[in-house]
Amino acid sequence: MSWWGKLIGGTFGFMLGGPLGAMLGASIGHNFDRGVNRFQASSSSGGFGAEAEVEKIQSAFFTTTFSMMGYLAKADGQVTHEEIALAQSVMRQMNLNPQQQKVAINLFNKGKEADFPVDQVLAQFRVECHRRSNLLQMFLEILIATAMADGTLHASEQRLLQRTAQSIGFSAEQFAFILQRQKAGQHMHQQRPDSASALKDAYKLLGVQPDSSDADVKKAYRRLMNQHHPDKLVAKGLPEEMMELANKKTMEIKEAYELVSKSRAG
Repeated sequence: MSWWGKLIGGTFGFMLGGPLGAMLGASIGHNFDRGVNRFQASSSSGGFGAEAEVEKIQSAFFTTTFSMMGYLAKADGQVTHEEIALAQSVMRQMNLNPQQQKVAINLFNKGKEADFPVDQVLAQFRVECHRRSNLLQMFLEILIATAMADGTLHASEQRLLQRTAQSIGFSAEQFAFILQRQKAGQHMHQQRPDSASALKDAYKLLGVQPDSSDADVKKAYRRLMNQHHPDKLVAKGLPEEMMELANKKTMEIKEAYELVSKSRAG
């Protein structure tokens, strides 16, 4: 049974407290409360192992992602149809069931509230992830995609994203590098595959220069593929429902590498 099934069924072996637990509990409702009661009644028997730890991180990732998407969507002063559509697109890619969709929407709306405790939410999320940098990077990439859903990254959105990145442990330089690759990936898909512009974006997505050696290009490609490997991310705490997002990212990286390799072979 997945983390979600255990959470709703009250058979989970983890307890998510703090602001994330409060938001998730309020978004789920009475079923969650019953599950908490069952957990508290049986917590003395132990059983908080590695599997339960991963499930706890999965619930934290789900909660933080959708609430921060809501918070980010209002950063430029208004929530656009494109930003709402992006959130809905993420839900579709995750194949959420109706109950999960309802909870995700509730979390998105909580992120839009004036008293959303963003600093506390991000601080707890960082602690829950235990320095799993690849997982935190995937979270940040999802938020960047949300911000760019309307085709424009507003200054207010970029400031919020940089603040988010810093809160979860990324330096300004690391954030700039991740943002550059995200922009390049989005722009690459808007160009003809055989165009010079697409090739330029492919290099940026891989994080290498046109004069980089073949060995360095391959090394960068393998590093990115390893960082976004769906199974490895799920093992670290990415919700199983979000595997498709990681798959999509690896396909984008592979396309960029193939484009660069083809240009060098020709």
